[in-house]
Amino acid sequence: MTPTIPSITLHDGTSIPQLGFGVCLIPPGDTERLVSEALEAGYRHFDAAAIYGNEEGVGKAIAASGIPRDEIYVTTKLWNDRHDDAADALSESLERLGFDHVNLYLIHWPVPRQNRYVQAWEQLVELQEQGLTRSIGVSNFLPEHLDRLEMHSSVLPVVNQVELHPAFQPWKDIDAARVHGIKVQAWSPLGRGRDDLLDAPEILDVAAAHGVSPAQAVIRWHLQNGVILFPKSAHPERIRENIDVFGFELSPDEMAAITSLDEGEAGRVGEHPNEV
Repeated sequence: MTPTIPSITLHDGTSIPQLGFGVCLIPPGDTERLVSEALEAGYRHFDAAAIYGNEEGVGKAIAASGIPRDEIYVTTKLWNDRHDDAADALSESLERLGFDHVNLYLIHWPVPRQNRYVQAWEQLVELQEQGLTRSIGVSNFLPEHLDRLEMHSSVLPVVNQVELHPAFQPWKDIDAARVHGIKVQAWSPLGRGRDDLLDAPEILDVAAAHGVSPAQAVIRWHLQNGVILFPKSAHPERIRENIDVFGFELSPDEMAAITSLDEGEAGRVGEHPNEV
């Protein structure tokens, strides 16, 4: 039975499935097969990016699925060396995907040393007006980057995609975005690169209490925090497992136990946005 995935309404009036499938680090040769597995499991939200090198596989799997395009939500992203020519970059992504539009287009990193993300944002606003992307947002933006966009544009991002997992919880930055109605997406929601994280006693205890895997417990923690997320896996059984998270609910104490794992900056597994 295909699970019913809740949707979150964005401030531009569109809605986005709260749980999706990420394709970061999936080899291009495996992407079509794994996205097909995810579609079969019930995923209808896919998070891609030009830099991942596998947009073509995402598009092929969706085309082959027979599922109407308007039932599938696809995000892709503008890479750091294309802040001056977002229109061409999106056109190239659409060609690889085989689409006439994406649902969401993000600036992948602010790259403040280049000082071109405001210019890139102005181009994304135009691309949305042209119908080439339904919604526009950002990724890895800190509050100061969001503030600068607000100073220069009347259009705010609908989402900010940030690193977020139990070992790294930048709630202050997240709250700063939410004040402006910007929804938060989590990349690396299971703490990629932190092999010890899912073995934490706090997570193991929660998982055991509900008869689920540690990953399922963490995914549920994100969902109940109102976060949009897209765990990635190259294993069909885990792809199915990661979407099977709607038959249980964590108690306030269980939520607090997982939240207690925050390590601050020491828990970060990716790069700091100002250093990319």
